[in-house]
This record gives sequence, structure tokens and C-alpha cells, in this order.
Amino acid sequence: MGGAFGLSMAFVNHNHKKTQIREGRTVFDYADDFTLRVATSCGRSGSCHECVVEILDGMEALGPRTGAESFLKDPFRLACQATVEDTGQDVSFSPLRREPKILSSITPFKGDLDPFIRRSGDEVFCGDDRIDNYRGRMIGMAVDLGTTTVVADFLDLETGESITVSSFENPQRFGGSDVMFRISYDVGADEGELWKAIAGTLNAEIDAAAERGGFTPQDIYEIVVAGNATMRDLFFRLDVQPIGQKPYKSTIELAYLAGERKTTSLVTPASRLGIRINRNGRAVGLPIVASHVGGDTSADLIALDMLAKHDVAMLVDVGTNTEVVVKKGDRMVAASCPAGPAFEGGGITYGMPGYEGAIESLKIENGFYRCQTIGGLPPEGLCGSGLIDLLAELRRHGRMTPKGVFNDKQYELTIVEDAEITFSRLDASNLAQAKAANTCGEFIVMRHLDVRPDQVECLYLAGGFANYVDVTNAIEIGFLPPIPEDRIVKIGNASVVGARDALLSRERRAAAESLPATVEHLELETTPDFFDIFVEACQFKPMVFDW
Repeated sequence: MGGAFGLSMAFVNHNHKKTQIREGRTVFDYADDFTLRVATSCGRSGSCHECVVEILDGMEALGPRTGAESFLKDPFRLACQATVEDTGQDVSFSPLRREPKILSSITPFKGDLDPFIRRSGDEVFCGDDRIDNYRGRMIGMAVDLGTTTVVADFLDLETGESITVSSFENPQRFGGSDVMFRISYDVGADEGELWKAIAGTLNAEIDAAAERGGFTPQDIYEIVVAGNATMRDLFFRLDVQPIGQKPYKSTIELAYLAGERKTTSLVTPASRLGIRINRNGRAVGLPIVASHVGGDTSADLIALDMLAKHDVAMLVDVGTNTEVVVKKGDRMVAASCPAGPAFEGGGITYGMPGYEGAIESLKIENGFYRCQTIGGLPPEGLCGSGLIDLLAELRRHGRMTPKGVFNDKQYELTIVEDAEITFSRLDASNLAQAKAANTCGEFIVMRHLDVRPDQVECLYLAGGFANYVDVTNAIEIGFLPPIPEDRIVKIGNASVVGARDALLSRERRAAAESLPATVEHLELETTPDFFDIFVEACQFKPMVFDW
């Protein structure tokens, strides 16, 4: 755009808003222009490391990294430290605290209300220990600490009712998009940065929720956290390096197997984790089942009452790390599938998590792609449910082979011309490998128990992303086994429901404690024909059960 003297004008952009660049200002200054909330607790001095932003365009227009930013790699910077110096180039950025589309409506708690935190007269007790004088409210938090997203349900411990729910993107994304990257990141000089990121963000969410709900952070006495082994142990400030190497077990699980601990759950003062709640408040980590099958699976099984009402049932919790549990009679077998972040946008050219503007459903009609976006906004990319629809539609209309080869050997397809959103062979390959990880887990665990699709009485499909998946399309590309669709039940975010139940019921928390001893863990990679199954599963076609 030409100025009065022929000079080019450049802008800082965020979410369809823009403001003209003025040399020497920080990204945080521009966030202020957009009235955009960016986390900070250090007065923008660079010491808290909370204001991480992703630079979407124009990284080279920023000044050099400061010492406070040494823990970050491109495309991430600290908003308070990154100055815009080249005024001839546009810069686009996004904070790491975007709100994804997550099911916020949680079914009411059912059963006998019996939390560990209770009131007797004007005193508050944790179990048998007096911890405070009654302040007028007793609040607990149930947290689903996912690799990609975090959900926190704030509950009244005297009534069991939900007061408010928060959901946000996990701010640890600068350390990598999956658990193995984050394990590799959390070592040496950068150790502890991932913990600081989630603790700082959770404190900000606590403050915001307290304002919305009419309580104070000091009214919160207990936090129950459900997360996979890596996410949980990072939050609890434990060494996660053993989880990333054989035998892929948490330090807590190793101690449990050695007879040094009676449980794989965790209990610690919240103050030790930097979480600002009641001075005597505590944090509880739900037990790890085995290896990468973590507290999120424990929470799922609590929410589903351990699948007790079925003789043959199945749970698939879809995510960066997908968990599969199959029950047959008195046996339950679980496995973890390292699917990676492809279906949550990672490694896909125009992939993105389920934020506003993401294509969440897609059909091919009269030769054209018809898309529906979250929030009805102009399309910016494809989220997981949209990607599954796209793959199924390409196969259904003969535009792609089962091996992901496009017609006429094209390398790239244009999905939304105006927005220049494309889908490439490389994108299809990355999705094929992510799908194969899910497929392998489902197939191998079902085979291990000699369970065929028509025998499954109910397949519970868990996870916020899974709730928006078109089941027919997922079956057609082999993302799910061919179980009769009327037996597939979407249960939304069961992990936060299970954490809620463990917060409000001692009996349900005790049931979770029994899981490491009762659920069999299957290590997929030790299956003799694992590689053959994986290669076959990389094709976009229905699963075949032919053993």
C-alpha cells in the first residue's frame, strides 16, 4: 500500500484485525492495541515466561531474541521481548491461549456426594484434618490436562454443581506438539519451562473463573487432574525422561512396580506446584494405568463406571495420544496409540485445531467442496472432523486411492480457492500414519481378546474432537472399526467428567486406584506382526477383521 511519499506501509495482524507498525514497539504493545489478553505475571520484564506468542508471518521483521527468550525456538517469541524493527514487512501473531471448540456442557453429577473436602460447622476438613475456617464457599477443580487442550470445571463441593467451565489451548505447545517432543524439551537448561507455562496459565484461568463465579481463589481447596503420564508428571514437576525411553514408564509407575508405592496416583500441596489457591489446598493426580495409558484413561473409566453394564464394550479416547480399552467379561485390556497431532492440525499444511474459522465438516457436491466452519467465519484451515470428512469424500468420489494418491497424480488439491486452502499428498501421508496408529491400537486390542466388531455392545467415543466426527466417514477410512453405528456413543469430554466424579466421590476415587492392578496393558510395538498391521492400516479403507 503506497504512502504519501511512496513508502510502503506495514501492519501487525491478529485474527482479521490490523494496526500500522510503529518502529520499536513490542508484540505485547500491539496486543494491547487489539485489547487482546496475553498472560503475564512479571510486569512484562521477561522473567515469568508466560507471554509466549506464535509468530505466523514476519519473523524476520522482529529484533533479535533476548536472553529471556533462550528457551524458545521459531516460530515462538515472548510478546514482551519481541520488538518489531523492520517497518516495511507485515507481522502476524497469535497467543497460545486460544479457546478451542470444546464441549462445555457437562452432565450433572449423579450419586452420593462425598468429597474429601468437607465442612463441619465453621471448619473445613480434608479427610480428618482441619485445614481452614469456613469462608462461605468450598470450591474444587476438575482438570482435564490434555496435550493440545485443557478443560477445567469449577465445582461447589457442598452441592456438587458446576459453577463455571474454562477451556484453553495447552500453552506448552512451544515445547512440541506431542508428548515425545515435550519429554525431549524438558531437560537441561529448559527443564521446568513447560511446568511454568501450564502453572501460570492455570493461575490466570483461576482468577478469571473466580471473577465469573463470585468466589475467590482462596475458596478452592482441591484440584483433581486427569492427564496422560507425560502431561500429569510435567504438571507435578517430576522427571519425565523415563517415559520417553524403554520401558516407557513414569518414575511413579516404576516405584509402584518395585513395591515402593501403593498407588500410581499423586497428592501434593498446590503451593508446591505454584498454583495459587487456598494455602492448604492440594492437587491430586489420577493414577496411571500403565506406561502412556495415564490418568485421563482412569478418568474415562470412572465416568463410564468401568464399563460394568456391558459384557463386551470398547472405549476409544481420540487425541494426540489415543487410548483404547476393550472389555470382555471380567477382563479389560488397554493400549496407547501414539497418533501424533495430525488430526489436530499438526504437520498438515492448512490443518488447525478446532478454533473459530476451522472447517469442521465438508462435502463434495456437484464437483465442488462445500464447507462449514466453526462459528460460521471465513475458512482458515481444516480441523480433525473436517479432515476425516475430506478423506472420506475424496475416496467416495474417486478422487483419491486408498493409498492417498490423487487423480492424475496431482500433488495438491485446492479445497477453498478464495482462502488458498489446499490439501497435498504429504498431508494425506501424515494423516495416513496418524490414522494407522489409531487403527493398530483398535485392531490389536480387539484381536488380543478375540472380539469382533459385531460382538461389541457399545463403542464409547471420547474426546472433544471425537464428538464432532462423522462416524460413517470415520468407519469408511478405517479410523474406527466397523461397529454398527447405532452402538457407537459419543460421550464428549469424559476425562473431565471422571476427574469431577473423583473430586466429588471418595468411592469413585478409590475405584480409580484399583485400575493399575486390574487393567491389562498391551504394548502394541511388541506385537510380532505390528509392522505389517501398521502398513496395511496406512490405507484409507475400512478395517478388516480376518484372523
